[in-house]
Amino acid sequence: MLDEAIKKQLIHLAFEARMQAYAPYSGYCVGAAVLCDDHTIFTGCNIENASYGGTVCAERTAAFKAVSEGHTHFEAIAIVGGKKDQPVNDYAFPCGICRQVLREFADPEKMTVLVATGVNDYREFLLSELLPESFGPSMLE
Repeated sequence: MLDEAIKKQLIHLAFEARMQAYAPYSGYCVGAAVLCDDHTIFTGCNIENASYGGTVCAERTAAFKAVSEGHTHFEAIAIVGGKKDQPVNDYAFPCGICRQVLREFADPEKMTVLVATGVNDYREFLLSELLPESFGPSMLE
């Protein structure tokens, strides 16, 4: 169970990361903050590309930053998203690819996923609720 102060910090950092989003095509800006098992936090934003397949979601940006720094065990992630220059009014859930990437580095029964419209307005899920019956590294052992 995450401490309330940690939840608010993650959401705040996700909002800050959202400000760096590069979304000239969709105008939909997303920020994410991932909490590693040693309590290190990595943030990320979505980065679009004219070749749409080259676009990377905020969740994967944060996850890949963590992994590139040697952090491969995640405890939680906070995600915020909405149209550029507008208030965040809806919850931004991770796409299927992002859910699978998070599954690679977390126990789905323990990883918390926060989707927020503000530090005091969020919904909380376990990754297993968003990716039921998931395929993960243990299946390849």
